[in-house]
Amino acid sequence: MEVDEIRQVRLDKLNKLKDHGISPYGMRFDRTSSISDVLENFEEEKEVTIAGRLMANRSHGKVMFADLEDQSGKIQLFIKVQQIVINGFEVVKALDIGDIIGIKGVLFITKTGQQSVRVAEITFLSKSLLSLPEKWHGLKDVEIRYRQRYVDLIANKDVREIFIKRSKIVTRIRAFLDKLGFLEVETPMLQPMAGGARGRPFKSQHNAYGMDVFLRIAPELYLKRLLVGGLERVYEINRNFRNEGVSTRHNPEFTMLEVYQAYGDYGDMMKLTEDLVSSLAKEVTGSYKVNYQGKEIDFTTPWERRSFAKVVKEKFDINPEDDAKTMLDKVKVHKGQKIKVDTLTRSAVMNIVEDMLEEEEIVNPVFFTDYFTFLCPLAKTSPENKAISQRFEVFISGMEVGNAYSELNDAQEQRERLREDLDDDVETGNRCVDEDFLNAMEYGMPPAGGLGIGIDRLVMLLTDAPSIRDVILFPLMKPLEKQGIGL
Repeated sequence: MEVDEIRQVRLDKLNKLKDHGISPYGMRFDRTSSISDVLENFEEEKEVTIAGRLMANRSHGKVMFADLEDQSGKIQLFIKVQQIVINGFEVVKALDIGDIIGIKGVLFITKTGQQSVRVAEITFLSKSLLSLPEKWHGLKDVEIRYRQRYVDLIANKDVREIFIKRSKIVTRIRAFLDKLGFLEVETPMLQPMAGGARGRPFKSQHNAYGMDVFLRIAPELYLKRLLVGGLERVYEINRNFRNEGVSTRHNPEFTMLEVYQAYGDYGDMMKLTEDLVSSLAKEVTGSYKVNYQGKEIDFTTPWERRSFAKVVKEKFDINPEDDAKTMLDKVKVHKGQKIKVDTLTRSAVMNIVEDMLEEEEIVNPVFFTDYFTFLCPLAKTSPENKAISQRFEVFISGMEVGNAYSELNDAQEQRERLREDLDDDVETGNRCVDEDFLNAMEYGMPPAGGLGIGIDRLVMLLTDAPSIRDVILFPLMKPLEKQGIGL
């Protein structure tokens, strides 16, 4: 039958329930336990009250076998109309796959050894009007899965497990940092100017103030204000927004962990990153060695260190002091004369260089250090070479997962570096300096280490998910033509 026909059949069943005085949408329902608890503590002849979604039914004459599933597990129901104490015939006849029902009954084991519930009472809690997609038990259409995550969660147990694991990962991150004395804080998502990172922002307007506002691209500058204010160890698990491309590794709305530790540096953040991520791998998967997309990642510490400046020198003969034209000429020698940039800046050339580096060869975690200073306007420079910053990025399985600095705390140098960055950054559209942040720094900001870790990408690695959309409950999608209802 077509979708509309199926829906009409179910509507007819719903109306018949109402005609018999049976509510298709029940009230609060008290359960004695979850289905997993029932199975783990199974006792024949024990009375139970459970609830969940009807996921399968098999009729055998006057008897129906059905599968009831809640978040914790699945159990078989044995339904015989004559044994249903209230409205047995009407209720059983109205049952469809997808209905949410409450069950009262007695536990028993069938002749085939199946743990089951002999049903005595059925309560409709929500009548399902739409049938699950064909082959719902293995829903593969990614368009449906991402657009209708609720269907994906119903149909695919593995998907539910990913998001349960995601929640546990975030909980463990909080526990890890809380134990070290870090304080969880909240900073504005709606900001008068976008700052703290390079990225193209989403822009809106605040009607009451008559001012432009931006969804944050990073919380960094606000978290550093807290260091100025005397909060020495802070972190935020935050939502960031960047009006940029979409791919298997990028979503315009994403989740970051940012950590700041007064009187520390990027070396402290390196140790924290190793300890945090390796412990998460062990706790979530049971091992420091994790399979991701057919390759084994070894999270065992210590992780490898590589110099970005050395790699770029070896591959392209580029030096951090080179001007933009020199850099581009050296890249062309390596790649060919077809390379073009819309506006020639050192950052634009380095974007090409980073894309050309074979990150996919990286499987186990690697810290890249010695980034060029002009790429890191908020980081301290190396005492040995002012053209090199005290920064690292950590790559795992070809993905950048984390980024850290020894935070620059010289307000005068910070102003100069931010102004230089405005001239170098022509891609993101950020054309202003946060004067209040500089004002805060002039009160004195302690030396500090700062760290950002992409939660979505980390969850990808620990759940073997190939795309960032697989670990975001509701990823942004292009609208369908008829999506939305006018009221």
